Amino acid sequence: MLAAVVHGVWGANIGFGKCMTDSPLYNTAFATLFTWAATALGAAAVFVFRELKPNTMSGMLGFASGVMIAASFWSLLSPSIELSETLGWLPWIPPLAGFLAGGAFLYLVDKTLPHQHHGDGNTPEGIRTHWRRSFLLVFAITLHNIPEGLAVGVAFGAVGSGLESASLAAAVSLAAGIGIQNIPEGAAISLPLRREGLSRFKCFMYGQLSGLVEPVSAIVGCLIVSFVRDLLPFALAFAAGAMIYVVVEELIPASQENRHSDAGTIGAIIGFAVMMVLDVALG
Repeated sequence: MLAAVVHGVWGANIGFGKCMTDSPLYNTAFATLFTWAATALGAAAVFVFRELKPNTMSGMLGFASGVMIAASFWSLLSPSIELSETLGWLPWIPPLAGFLAGGAFLYLVDKTLPHQHHGDGNTPEGIRTHWRRSFLLVFAITLHNIPEGLAVGVAFGAVGSGLESASLAAAVSLAAGIGIQNIPEGAAISLPLRREGLSRFKCFMYGQLSGLVEPVSAIVGCLIVSFVRDLLPFALAFAAGAMIYVVVEELIPASQENRHSDAGTIGAIIGFAVMMVLDVALG
């Protein structure tokens, strides 16, 4: 089964890579168009299902967390360490500083902006607002898509900088992995909104809209590292820290909420393995 998945992604990456150019901004825009489309595909599940079984949802969220954990190391932290040595830094300083800064940034965002995590027992977080629960649920996932976009933008910006340790194949693999895990994330937005009483069309629209923040944050990340090359190790680690915060704060707890927690754990293992194969074999 895993071999079939990897073979399919390998074929997709070949076609994906043929669309790449020498422009990091173009590549970033194209890659995040793909990750947005994956979110929209997942959100479209609301037209087929009213809801998913708890064990299926746990497995999907666990899979997304495994992909993000693997991407944080293989695609972000490890290149950050290599780039630090290339640029003459002590190899652990930029990764450590960037990683902690990324986690702190998402912590401040999480505590400031209004949102609400999935689950009947969860209460709204951030500043007080009169927004409907459905908007708060969508906003939570939208906020957490920011580091995913940053990661893709920084990866393609690193390729554009001309450093030998940054490869186009690795950036494409990262985008492919994030796109894959965006499918269950899209479903995790639209299907709970259906239970809130929204129409299928509105559920789909809100689900796919949550993915539009990725192209914006990706372009920002690409522009920053394209103009300030020495920031690359920090930027890569920053994206990793922000992604790990999302995994620990949102995805893992959501995958363990019910008695089907084993499905979430198995999903995380499979997601990590898929992303590791993508990055090591293709990148």
